[in-house]
Amino acid sequence: MIAMTPRRKIDFDAGMDALRTWREQGDDTPRRQQMTAVRFCLEELEQRHPGRAVEVRVPPAGAVQILKGTTHRRGTPPAVVEMSMPTWLRLATGDLSWDEGDAAGLIQASGQRTDLAALLPLFDGQDLAVHSQSADAGGL
Repeated sequence: MIAMTPRRKIDFDAGMDALRTWREQGDDTPRRQQMTAVRFCLEELEQRHPGRAVEVRVPPAGAVQILKGTTHRRGTPPAVVEMSMPTWLRLATGDLSWDEGDAAGLIQASGQRTDLAALLPLFDGQDLAVHSQSADAGGL
């Protein structure tokens, strides 16, 4: 059986736009855009680290399974990481480190391989700034 990389549901540019909007507006970001940013970052994590060994949950926006190893098919997975939407976005953009979030009790993790510090951030300020500049240039 050949493992396939999951297909994106959110267009990359639309996801980056939503993420940039959240970065600029924080908690004032419209919920729809915040949900898009969260789902986009979950998809990015899934793209970069495919597998089914660890489930990352960000309710109510979504969940993905990542990392090769033990395959989870039904019921509660043996390794679960869960956090709020703001915490996930802060981790994904480097505004919060894994260790800071864990120490503050913002991340609930159980099972093996649930320390995602080495996988985050997904995007940094430069990624978002570069995207912002290219989006601005495209509108001319």
